[in-house]
Amino acid sequence: MTGVSQWNHVDVWRTIADVQPDAPCLTQGDQHLSWADFVRQLDAVASFLHGLGLPRQSTVAQYLYNAPEFLVGFAGVMAAGLVPINTNYRYGAEELVYLFENSDARVLIFHGTFTAQVEQIRSQISGVTTFVWVDDGTDARPDWAVDWREVLATPPVALPATSPDDLFMIYTGGTTGMPKGVMWRTDDIFVLQSQSGWKHRFPEEGTLDDVRQALVTNGAGYTMVPAPPLMHGTGLLTSLRGLQEGGHLVLLSNRRYDAAEFAEVLTAHRVDVCVLVGDPFGRPLVQALEANPSAYDLSALTLVLSSGAMWSLEIKERLLAFAPNARLVDAFSSSEALGMGSSVTSNKKKAATAKFTLGDQVRVLTDDGDDVVPGSGDVGRVALGGRLPLGYYKDPEKSARTFPTYHGRRYSIPGDMATVEADGTITLLGRGSQCINTAGEKVFPEEVEETLKRHPAVADACVVGVPSERFGSAVVAAVECVEGATVDEAELIAFVKSHLAHYKAPRAIRFVATIGRAVNGKMDYARHTSEAVDFCAERREL
Repeated sequence: MTGVSQWNHVDVWRTIADVQPDAPCLTQGDQHLSWADFVRQLDAVASFLHGLGLPRQSTVAQYLYNAPEFLVGFAGVMAAGLVPINTNYRYGAEELVYLFENSDARVLIFHGTFTAQVEQIRSQISGVTTFVWVDDGTDARPDWAVDWREVLATPPVALPATSPDDLFMIYTGGTTGMPKGVMWRTDDIFVLQSQSGWKHRFPEEGTLDDVRQALVTNGAGYTMVPAPPLMHGTGLLTSLRGLQEGGHLVLLSNRRYDAAEFAEVLTAHRVDVCVLVGDPFGRPLVQALEANPSAYDLSALTLVLSSGAMWSLEIKERLLAFAPNARLVDAFSSSEALGMGSSVTSNKKKAATAKFTLGDQVRVLTDDGDDVVPGSGDVGRVALGGRLPLGYYKDPEKSARTFPTYHGRRYSIPGDMATVEADGTITLLGRGSQCINTAGEKVFPEEVEETLKRHPAVADACVVGVPSERFGSAVVAAVECVEGATVDEAELIAFVKSHLAHYKAPRAIRFVATIGRAVNGKMDYARHTSEAVDFCAERREL
């Protein structure tokens, strides 16, 4: 990192609109925004927010489903010199209050369907002084909220200059703990995204002239579809990457992931790039494609990007049958660490499940900060150097733990554990916080989950540790079967033992109707642990 680059998303978006004002920017159903429309609307939002007289870098929370308003609002907040805050719309009242209070939110933009939830907590979020209601055809606008349409009608005013040091904050909850804000400089986010660009890659120390030249020479960016929620890092960051390249984003209309709709949109818009979340999104997609193969055409796909959950080789191969020209890129990344590694699969190259090639700035470190020796079989923590977050918002202690300095170099270490193979690739084992210590041996849940999912009868699996007098912790699995398939506990346990060390095999298996992943594909390990404890108590096992 040279420290002299000066990128800011807002300047780039305005430049793109100047070069290609009539090119499509955002589409959802029958809503269409050109690049000129997008910049005009973000400037209106910025002008409204600027008129509130908030201190620079105040925070604005968005409590929205995937919609053009999400990205217009996000961009408008940044253009006003403020900091947008993403909101997990699955949160309950206590989690929402914590998020809005912890982030010091001064403005809350919300979809009409959340009016009752906002009304319930409004008196508890003392810092929020302005509420903006976005009509989605559900609840009526309350008298204490401003209509989004009024915001878009705000006359333009002189706005503060943008800065590469403006904050870009992503709130992430992970699988445990309350949400925490990961603070980035906008310049760092932009450069990291550009370095792994899809159609346009701008020089690290480049200028807006480089943006203009790329668009004039090579045309608009790709058409892309982010299937995950924009309120999570995978959906948000890939969407922003598409926008910073001057692309066309097509958003799914259904507020629950609908694999058939996804396939229809990919076909109708001749989509170049799409984003999903591993097997939780990939498996339903291939099932929809295989159920009606003549209805869909994914031949235009050049890139399918996944992050946030394991993506098995089986599902990748089935998808390639419908997208023969695509590269399937499994990105090993997180809100705290962008670009840790990747695994690329195509019809010319296959990559094993959970095996990744390390990024240039990545190492696997022991607890002492030394490198894990390739081929040793030792387990270490994945550490990323280079451009990193500034830390967690208002949490210096956790910042120090996640972003430590070893031998004079600062790293991001979110907690992912891995071994390094003799060829330098890594095998990802999962988060250390979920590691199960059973009879003195360490078991990483994701390794066992992926093995279970290799069985033809298993659609999804979750592995947790349950307290055990005999073993300290016992490995227990929840299994969701493929529709119409049956398999018994003994067969699955034997299947795992045929692939992994016997101590890693589940001691007991719960069969469930659904694993119940969150909309971003994440597993609720806390809930599954509680249910596994009750399950084992009833069976009087372990």
